[in-house]
Amino acid sequence: MNVEEIRDFCLSLKGVTESFPFDETTLVFKVMGKIFCLMNLDGELSLNLKNRPEKNLEMREQFPCVQPGYHMNKVHWNTVWVDGSVSARQLMAWIRESYEVVVDGLPRKLQAEWRDITD
Repeated sequence: MNVEEIRDFCLSLKGVTESFPFDETTLVFKVMGKIFCLMNLDGELSLNLKNRPEKNLEMREQFPCVQPGYHMNKVHWNTVWVDGSVSARQLMAWIRESYEVVVDGLPRKLQAEWRDITD
């Protein structure tokens, strides 16, 4: 997958916005104001994705392109190098998992607002 394909996929998920809150090379995707994906646009393409701690460890053990989250809480975040070693389908599944983990962790009020969004 390339930058545009990843961006299009992230923006296809319900309630997602994009911004550059940190610098002009880190594209951040949020659902209901909460980050679920950060994409590095400078140098080698990589994503920071959130997941459950046990799943993060499993991913790191199974896939060399998955490392502890760069500049993130390494228990909850992984950095995934988009180097062609995993399929587009796998990358999209990981992005969706990150999105779902964040949605599941939203306060009830935000979850209710999220449910009311129509695409």
